[in-house]
Amino acid sequence: MWIINQKPSTMKKLFVVAAIAMFVVSFSSCKKDYSCTCKGDSVAESVSKIEDAKKADAQDACDQLETTGKLVDATYSCTLD
Repeated sequence: MWIINQKPSTMKKLFVVAAIAMFVVSFSSCKKDYSCTCKGDSVAESVSKIEDAKKADAQDACDQLETTGKLVDATYSCTLD
């Protein structure tokens, strides 16, 4: 009888640990490396690496590069790859 009661308790603990792990993983963000390719009529093409970033953060960084580049060349544009 003791062995039968022991297994459900262990299974319940395992279930709780698995549920907590799945909850934590579901809220983790996916970070990876991106590249921002910029070019303009009077400026050579350049590629900037944005490492270990969320996509929204990488897009913000790429937009900042474009804003800075437009100070030199009005046709300067950047795209996130």
